[in-house]
Amino acid sequence: MAGGGRAAGESVTSRALSLLAAFDEDHRRLGLTALAERAGMPLPTAHRLVADLVEFGALARTPAGDYVVGRRLWDIGLLAPVQSGLREVASPHLQDLFGATRATVHLAVRDGLRALYVDRLRGNASLPVVATVGSRLALHATGVGKVLLAHAPEPVQAEVFRELPRLTPFTITAPGGLRRQLTLVLRDGYATTAEELGLGACSVAVPVSQRGRVVAALGVVVPTLTRDRPRLVAALQVAAQGISRSLERAPAVGGADDGVV
Repeated sequence: MAGGGRAAGESVTSRALSLLAAFDEDHRRLGLTALAERAGMPLPTAHRLVADLVEFGALARTPAGDYVVGRRLWDIGLLAPVQSGLREVASPHLQDLFGATRATVHLAVRDGLRALYVDRLRGNASLPVVATVGSRLALHATGVGKVLLAHAPEPVQAEVFRELPRLTPFTITAPGGLRRQLTLVLRDGYATTAEELGLGACSVAVPVSQRGRVVAALGVVVPTLTRDRPRLVAALQVAAQGISRSLERAPAVGGADDGVV
């Protein structure tokens, strides 16, 4: 890709990656000026690199003139082991879980200090749409996130505890309260949330293991857990055990340095 005029020590590749990293959950469409500002580069440089990224298919231009992430990146992303391995193995069990609960089903792994959602089946209930495939959401405010955080190394937990943003009036932001919840997750084998990420949505989640190591979390989102918690936990555990058995015959998911639990 063409560059030119870049700052000393900063490669064309790093600048192109900065443009791609400018997109996130809250910035799915960006104009050229906003792209340049968020990537921290001069507008002419951004213009040249964006043109190359569009030609490659990593970005696409909308009729309104904004830019969005291109289909080529999605195609490449599907080749990542966490997608092609875990997602493929888990898919039939997610379908079974969805059939048994009719709830929104999530499969997530830990990506650094966030929960990365690698698969999702939308349920029948009218609930706030927060997590989609590819979303990276707070560990402390999601059911799958709490499971992953409970099984994360202590340095990861300490880093998460440094900042617990309040996402709704019900988000747990006190480290002591969250620590007690994580202890219960390890004791009981499941985690819950009650409108902690979005109002009107509760969740329950369980761990998915491979060869004795938690590699993912499986959860459902429902309007309330008042009556159906035991039934949902049982259904989740059956599905998680099925995924774990299938993973025993598959290559290991994640690695020591990839941020996955």
